[in-house]
Parts: sequence; structure tokens; C-alpha cells
Amino acid sequence: MIIMGIETSCDETAVSIIGSDGIAADLIWTQSVHQAFGGVVPELASRAHIEKVVACTQKALQEAGLERPDGVAATAGPGLIGAVLVGFCFGKSLSIGWGVPFVGVNHLEGHLLSPLLDSPRPEFPFLSLVVSGGHTTLYLAEGVGSYRVLGQTVDDAAGEAYDKVARMMGLGYPGGPLIDALAQDGDPQAISFPRPRPPKPGRARIFERYPLDMSFSGLKTAVRNYLQKTQGWNPSDVAASFQAAVVDVLMDRVHKAVRETGVQSVAIGGGVAANSGLRRALQDSPYTVFIPPKRRCTDNAAMIANVGRLRMLNGQRDSLDMAVRANWPVGV
Repeated sequence: MIIMGIETSCDETAVSIIGSDGIAADLIWTQSVHQAFGGVVPELASRAHIEKVVACTQKALQEAGLERPDGVAATAGPGLIGAVLVGFCFGKSLSIGWGVPFVGVNHLEGHLLSPLLDSPRPEFPFLSLVVSGGHTTLYLAEGVGSYRVLGQTVDDAAGEAYDKVARMMGLGYPGGPLIDALAQDGDPQAISFPRPRPPKPGRARIFERYPLDMSFSGLKTAVRNYLQKTQGWNPSDVAASFQAAVVDVLMDRVHKAVRETGVQSVAIGGGVAANSGLRRALQDSPYTVFIPPKRRCTDNAAMIANVGRLRMLNGQRDSLDMAVRANWPVGV
């Protein structure tokens, strides 16, 4: 079964085609218009997707040497609702025109299962840490469509904290790669930034449900206070110390999840999965780790086609009455 995947949930217009032999085409066009605003402008993102999605689709078909796939999968959420609608509605139109089935895919499930696209690939069950600009969640993946949340951020996502700290430092957008690059020349122990812990059980209901929850808002505030109170601060040391704190928090939750579940296979996904500090920490851990290529850490359509194909092979077909969802927990 050959499936086309379409992803337009934020600021990447992406189209991919995969089959039993792997990825036949993988197109990603990243929008640069948002850099002047220090973040993604939803209306501009939607318009840019409209301008590029047809060309990306034509190019993907050409690269795959294909007239039409056996099915179409498109991101149905979560994400910027206007941006999601572009690819979602276009995918439905292709499904109707080609007379092939359609599946709406959860964007987060795409990241969660992205390690399955490469070899070696994890076997179920495995732990999956999805870390991006909008989401930071640790899952236990027990099978396709069967996921249990072990912990998640209760405020800023890790990638969001990177963007905000980069803006405080005057670095630009997106902040993750800029801070990661600066951190290579800095001392991660130069500044003692906090490693935020969740409040004690009973003080916040969400922590009673997910004891491995995370928080990055306090860390972001600590960086801001340091910058405001310190004359002549060293950008590389700030970047390295901030990154070390983020990685320590994430790895702390991974260690606890391994102890809680007994599962020692750990995968990562999402934009922050491209971070060199996190990748290095996982590689140095005693676990069996599965780290996607950096190209598939950021938003891409191969991960959407992958989930769509797995679900279609399991018999799923979605009605064309299906609607997009701005908020959509994985597995629901």
C-alpha cells in the first residue's frame, strides 16, 4: 500500500509518499516569512501553505514516479487551525478525485511513531518523548493507537522556552537551533539555573494524574532575571547553562519512566529532538535509544504518511465528514 501524507499544521508545507519499500518522496518547504515577527503568524502561514501545497504534491508524485497513491493521509490536528485546514481539505479533495481512501492523522502521533521510519526501529512497547515548540510529553507506546501519557509539561513546552529565551537574548527565531549552536562554545556549569520540579501531590490536580510532569516556565523566568541583573553576561555560557537545565529535566523524567515501567527502549521526536545536547544525553544513557534523523524531527509529511499507512493497513478509513481539531490528545 502506497500512501501520500500531507502536513501543514504550522510553518512547514510538506508532502511525502511511502510504501512497503520505505520513503519514495519527501518534500518539505519551510516558511521564512515569520522570522521578521519572532514567531509564526497564523494567517501568513495559512496563505503560504495555499501557495505551496499543490507544487509540493506535484513534485512528490514526480519523484516517486507515481500517478496516484493508494490512499491519502493528512494532518487533522493539533496545530494552527487555519494552517491545518489547508492540507486537510486538500487531502480530502485528492481522495475524492483519485477515488482512494482518506485518513486524518494526529500530528503528535506522527512525531511519536517517527522512529518507525528508520532501521533499526523500536519494537512495542517503547517510551517516546515528543518534544517540540508546542508540546512536551512522555508516552508509553504499547501499539499503534495505544499510548499512555506518563508526563507532560504544565506550562511552556521545551521548544517554546527555547524560543522565548532566544528572544530575550536578541538571537532571533527559531530559537532552538540558535541556542544549541551558541551552547557548543559555552560552559554548561557557568550558571546555576534551576531544574523545575512539579509541586507536591494535591497542590495541582494534573500532577496527581501524571507524576512525571514537567515545567519550563520557571526556568525561562530564571534566565530572564539573570539577564536583567547581570552586566556583561556571556551569551555562550547562558545558552549552554540553559540547555543543560532543559536536558537535565527531560532526562530526569526519562530515567523515572524507565524505572516506573521497566521499558528500556526510548525514542524521541519533535523539533527539540534535533537538539545536540538531548541527543548526546540519550546516546550516553544505558537505554536502547532510537533517534530519528534531524530532518524528521521537525514537522514533516513522512511521519504523517507513516501513521496513515499503519492505520489503513489496520483497516481504518475516515469519513470525509471528519473535522479538524485544534486540540487532540494522542490515542483519542
